[in-house]
Amino acid sequence: MKLSRAASWFLLAFGVWTWFIWVSFVRNLWKNGSGLAFDTAGDPTAYFWVHLTLAVTSFLLGTAVGVIGLRGVLALRRASRPGAGDGAA
Repeated sequence: MKLSRAASWFLLAFGVWTWFIWVSFVRNLWKNGSGLAFDTAGDPTAYFWVHLTLAVTSFLLGTAVGVIGLRGVLALRRASRPGAGDGAA
């Protein structure tokens, strides 16, 4: 399957954006002082574990989407080089 230049860049940007957003979210979750993420003894609550699971899942999906986009961008760059595809090394 061949991705367009716009689709490749969109997927790559989406992967980067996902990492940016979810790293910020996990950092804020870890520092949470409202009592939602950690109980009074400092132990993680169900809220913490659910949201950490969401973040890890999003990291994995964002990485997969970003890798697909990166591969598309790299393939387009290789194809646009002079001499690409004619067997010249």
